Amino acid sequence: MKQAVFLDRDGVINEIMSERVEFVNNVSDFYLLEGVASAIRSFNRAGFLVFVVTNQGGVGLGFMKEKQLEDIHKKMEVDLKAQGARIDDIAYCPHKPDEGCPCRKPKAYLLKKLAEKYDVDLSASIMVGDREPDILAGQKAGCQTVLVNSFSDDKFQANAHFTDLRAAVPWILTQKSEGKCQSSRS
Repeated sequence: MKQAVFLDRDGVINEIMSERVEFVNNVSDFYLLEGVASAIRSFNRAGFLVFVVTNQGGVGLGFMKEKQLEDIHKKMEVDLKAQGARIDDIAYCPHKPDEGCPCRKPKAYLLKKLAEKYDVDLSASIMVGDREPDILAGQKAGCQTVLVNSFSDDKFQANAHFTDLRAAVPWILTQKSEGKCQSSRS
């Protein structure tokens, strides 16, 4: 079985709540965070599969169409590819936040679906997010969890926490080289 790094999108890969953009509802709102491409490139080189798992309630709420979301994801992939980084697949929940669907994080459905599709060992994989629903989804899936870029003082019982994805790279790569995950705080 394979190992994967599951990444939330907004706040982990791209800017949100910044001077440039509050929400990403259009391609023009998408800006990679500094160091994200090099972090993902490191995961690619180490042999991790890299997946994006994201709640995109703006579709269900009518702030954007699903086509706009697909265009945003294409831009993300193109921007990353231009810097030598690759996303293996993207799974998203387009439903309203309180719709009660099975795919919205903190539920683990999207992680489990990708794990089944790609023969991924969830217990040897890592979920990286910036909010509690990301950490809970990872925990429910049986992954190790990493909290980055959090606007909260609460660490949500993540296995590790770092200022951003780039800072998390050494810890995540250690999990690959050891073939197992351990708890660590920084």
